[in-house]
Amino acid sequence: MAKRRANGEGNLRKRKDGRWEGRYTAGHDPETGKPIYKNVLGRTQAETKTKLKAAIEEARSLDITRVGKYTVGVWMDEWFENYAKVKVRPSSHQTYRGYIDNHIKPNIGKAPLEKLTSLELQKLYKKLLTGGRVERVESKHQAKGLSPKTVRNIHQIIASAMKLAKEQRLITTDPTEGCALPKLEHKEMKTLPVEQLASFLREAKDSGVFEMYYVELATGLRRGELLGLKWEDIDLEHGSLRVKRQIARIDGEIVEAPLKTKNAYRTLPLAEDTVAVLQQQRNKTGSSPWVFPSPTGGPISPDSVLHMLHRVLKRAGPEFDSTTSGTPSPPWPSRTVWTSRRCPGCWGTSRQDSPWTPTPTSRLRPRKRRQKLWEKS
Repeated sequence: MAKRRANGEGNLRKRKDGRWEGRYTAGHDPETGKPIYKNVLGRTQAETKTKLKAAIEEARSLDITRVGKYTVGVWMDEWFENYAKVKVRPSSHQTYRGYIDNHIKPNIGKAPLEKLTSLELQKLYKKLLTGGRVERVESKHQAKGLSPKTVRNIHQIIASAMKLAKEQRLITTDPTEGCALPKLEHKEMKTLPVEQLASFLREAKDSGVFEMYYVELATGLRRGELLGLKWEDIDLEHGSLRVKRQIARIDGEIVEAPLKTKNAYRTLPLAEDTVAVLQQQRNKTGSSPWVFPSPTGGPISPDSVLHMLHRVLKRAGPEFDSTTSGTPSPPWPSRTVWTSRRCPGCWGTSRQDSPWTPTPTSRLRPRKRRQKLWEKS
């Protein structure tokens, strides 16, 4: 007489077609309470017994009532709406949504969530690296593929969604754990020679935006931080500036947003020349609370300032124009070393000297400063 199998071990039987079948209870229907039965098949009793044991272990780690109800695309939407939006800053929502809609869903969105494999993800990343860029007017001069950094960002989003799926017992293994990610590109920092920097500042003055770019060069603020400055943040008497907010476009609206990190809230000292430039700007803004207001008196759109910057760069000379120099201009633009030694006429001289014409001076600041020119917020 065969030994009776214990509860939870399932049942084995030989079918009429000669194969062995193992049946087990995978769970219970939450609405009716009736058991949900599953089965496995094998050529031999030993093979079927091994499969049955593995299936039972998998069923214990899965919520069988929900498994099979999600595709990758549906789960990414679920993760974004109910989890990512709670944890991620509002200014990043549009970026996350773009990654999901433009890259993840069109490629693997229809795949069943529980059947997604590391190999499929690896093929996706390879495809994005070679030809994943969405065709837009502003990207016509850029490479067809996405950068390694962008592909890594997409991987992190998928990994976060898969981690949640595993915690919710929708999958047994995380397919992102076995992926090989592209190496980051470490590009050499570009710097502007004194002659080019003078041309840039001269054109900025002619375009009426000299004060904004001068303050940026002197402080190294991010674009959103610069546009978020209010006069209440600036102490012209003692020469200091407090960074307390940033301006961002969220859901099509220009709004005040918190800074990225706690360390981003900071107070910066201002040189005498920068204070003089800000005093000049104060006379131009009238009653507006913003240091660099829009024509309507409110904050300027970060996109508008970016386009304005590219126009100034193009007018400053062919060496700044990517269409003639062959070097693509960065989105906001390149990080630049900005020190008193690099451009003494723009940092250490008094306002009597032309701030956009480099001149020798003995009043150099003793401490070098490495600043970022328009780092993208």
